[in-house]
Amino acid sequence: MSEQIADERASTATAPGQVGGRPVMLIPHRTPEVEDTMLAPDYQRILAPVRQAAGPVMARQVGEILGVDVTVRAKLEPLRGRLVRLVDRGWLRKLPDGRFTTRL
Repeated sequence: MSEQIADERASTATAPGQVGGRPVMLIPHRTPEVEDTMLAPDYQRILAPVRQAAGPVMARQVGEILGVDVTVRAKLEPLRGRLVRLVDRGWLRKLPDGRFTTRL
């Protein structure tokens, strides 16, 4: 029975959901058996520069690498929100000074 429940949770972890009738992609919680390939391609692109950095990075630095116009706050804030979502799901860690780094 517990295997069936685990299988059901795993199958629904990456399935798109709906909020207000619009499809949204759920970000799976990071566990040892979940790889970053389970993330949506946008989130994989966001995760890559953080992993390749020599140390913690600001959202602005990630935006520059991804080609986001970081001088426009309205373009940078959605990226920051996605980074925070990755933190909430255990893929990244946010330091008290606002920089992002990988989980150890």
